[in-house]
Amino acid sequence: METIARIFNTAGPIKPKIHYHVDPLTRFSLEGIESLIEYGKYFVLHAPRQTGKTSCLLALRDYLNKQGRYYAVYVNVEEGQAYRNEKEEVTRNVVSNLCDGLSLIIGDELPNLVREETIAQVPVSALLSGYLSRLSRALDRPLVVLIDEIDALVGDSLVSVLRQIRSGYNNRPAAFPQSVILCGVRDVRDYRIVLSNQDIITGGSAFNIKAESLRLGNFSKEEIHELYMQHTEATGQVFDEACFPMVWESTEGQPWLVNALGYEVTSRMVENRDRSIRITREMLFRARENIIYRRETHIDILIDKLREERVRNVIDPILANEDGEVEELLKEDDIQYVVDLGLIVRDKPLRIANGIYKEIIPRELTWARQQTLLQQPAWYMNPDNSLNMEKLLLDFQQFFRQNGDSWIERFDYRESAPQLLLQAFLQRIINGGGYIDREYGLGRGRTDLLIRKPLTDGYDGPVQYIVLELKIKRASVPKTIELGLEQTSAYMDKAAPHAEGHFILFNRDKSATWSKKIWHRRETYHGRIITVWGM
Repeated sequence: METIARIFNTAGPIKPKIHYHVDPLTRFSLEGIESLIEYGKYFVLHAPRQTGKTSCLLALRDYLNKQGRYYAVYVNVEEGQAYRNEKEEVTRNVVSNLCDGLSLIIGDELPNLVREETIAQVPVSALLSGYLSRLSRALDRPLVVLIDEIDALVGDSLVSVLRQIRSGYNNRPAAFPQSVILCGVRDVRDYRIVLSNQDIITGGSAFNIKAESLRLGNFSKEEIHELYMQHTEATGQVFDEACFPMVWESTEGQPWLVNALGYEVTSRMVENRDRSIRITREMLFRARENIIYRRETHIDILIDKLREERVRNVIDPILANEDGEVEELLKEDDIQYVVDLGLIVRDKPLRIANGIYKEIIPRELTWARQQTLLQQPAWYMNPDNSLNMEKLLLDFQQFFRQNGDSWIERFDYRESAPQLLLQAFLQRIINGGGYIDREYGLGRGRTDLLIRKPLTDGYDGPVQYIVLELKIKRASVPKTIELGLEQTSAYMDKAAPHAEGHFILFNRDKSATWSKKIWHRRETYHGRIITVWGM
């Protein structure tokens, strides 16, 4: 039989024969999980979407069954989401999937016979707990149940499942599962469940038998290198060493993003299917742009979450570069929710989780605004294909003067609106012909933008570098400009030897006239020419 060439996986659980992969059993403490199971603990494994949770659960199921001490069965309850508060339908669905999964593992009809017996003798409201009880007594080994996508269930149906599992806890392992693992995006304690009668139940109260909550982490730098080297070993295609810092900065190990970059640059970019071509850092930048433009499912899910008030409450001050003290005013539940979604990390200060998300968030928040802008890239191109940033910013000043107030009122993200509006203007011009790298976060007090504009179509041609430092006026203008010049100069030094520099100061004082807000002048700081713009 001909061997199938392996690829990077971007959809569903890994299949080792066709996917490059990091061994799922190395992504958590297997010894720790075995100990929890041995002592009969019920616990939670959670992580953001598309981080490999299902692959890890399936690998754990197979490992436990191979050991021969337990029967481990995996069940995905996501389809129960369609039934919402119809708890009896959800219960039937979960029991049916458990039965089918266990029948495949033990190879006989015992699970189905027990199900038929349970249906005949137990009311539907207790069907899951009754089935687990009878099944545990009928099996010749303790039962371990791995429930995936538990937080896809909602309202009455979620509470019903959690309470039925809890109801038999004291009878384990003789008459109830030895261990139950709940897997989802969030820890069960963070569930805020609205019942059909509008009562609110917390996950912690509905499932107060949880022993621990484990979080599945991202890939490490070493695991990314190992994953990409599997492609090199299989095909002979080489990655420049400069690729790996770029992959880390773009993804910080988020598994779907790591695999998506690998798949894009080695398989979707047709020219690179020639395995003699060496993969370069610039190719990966183009791959990253392609992924963002296509709005893959992973990215669409992220974009949808940005519309939620709890997410906006946390992301808006990060985009606005609010003072670090703002973090103390944010609701802890909101912060934890956005952390669990994988959008931010709890560094000091809070920050967006990775470089690709930093790019996606401001682009998507300004997408509608970009479509209504009339400006065309050709208006701002010099004869050598470089960008005329002074002409662009003069036009933006005029646009901001005429439209800024009304446009800002339309943004859901009000605090960060001036910076987002400028970024919409820039993105409209840069799209398809360059890249914008962004740095922002609570406590930074500024947004750093680096525009990289290739002057030719090749991967190795000359590149124009433009640094923009964006700041909201919060102190006196001279003091703010002094600090801004220092920060802009430092960023220019970091970006490239001949980077062009611009410092942009937004004055949000409604009592100030536009004639006082709109101005620009050149300054020299440590031998570097920096254009300062008032907005």
